[in-house]
Amino acid sequence: MRAAPVLEVLCHRVVWALAFLLVLSWRQGQLGAVRSGLRSRRALAILAASTTLLAVNWLVYIWAVVNGRLLEGSLGYYINPLVSVLLGVVILGERLERPVQIAVGIAAAGVLWLALQLGEFPWIPMVLATSFGLYGLMRKLAPVGALAGLTIETALLLPLTGGYLAWAIASDRAAFLAGDRSLDGLLLLAGPVTAVPLLCFAAAARRLPLTTLGFLQYLSPTLQFLLAVFVYGESFDRTRAVAFVFTWTAVALFAAHGARTRSRVLA
Repeated sequence: MRAAPVLEVLCHRVVWALAFLLVLSWRQGQLGAVRSGLRSRRALAILAASTTLLAVNWLVYIWAVVNGRLLEGSLGYYINPLVSVLLGVVILGERLERPVQIAVGIAAAGVLWLALQLGEFPWIPMVLATSFGLYGLMRKLAPVGALAGLTIETALLLPLTGGYLAWAIASDRAAFLAGDRSLDGLLLLAGPVTAVPLLCFAAAARRLPLTTLGFLQYLSPTLQFLLAVFVYGESFDRTRAVAFVFTWTAVALFAAHGARTRSRVLA
């Protein structure tokens, strides 16, 4: 979808995700839960915050992909689970054991190394990690179910995103409906492709400890890393390699600690 502007791609994600979610909510009898969430001041306030975080995360990630910086996006999502761990400790009072403390420190060292070597703050990985970590926290606190909550979030974004698309199409500035049917189809598919993983994530955020949720999120950045290097041919130089080694070491330590903890519980 490179031919479509980044902002337009974001707007299509929101608009078609909402259409998909409304149909799904109707089919599953969840429209009442959506209305209840919209009437609850507490739920609406939390979801307004999570909506803002989600929009920032989507926009930065799309920009990174389009501009050939998917490796930095991958690094951000490797760091994100550790941000979730810290939020679980600071906000929810979850316990941070010594191996996890070491893992967080190693990951932080990797980010510092990257910043010093590049001569600039690694804003893409940090914005992605922080925004999605905070999003997970907000969804854990929101007193609504996964489907109703995501439907409300996309609905809150609709006035801006729908308005922009209407203006872009009316003024012939949009890539959508400009004659490329394959591009139109991909933009339409952005809805379900966006909504299904987020529904799974939101459901997990309400059922699992934030630390466990963070551990499971390492699947996504691994796929992003493989795509960046082997499909899109992004440069994996020494500076980035060292930063990833720090991060992977932290991931391995965190994963090993999680496996030992679960083994003790099962025993």
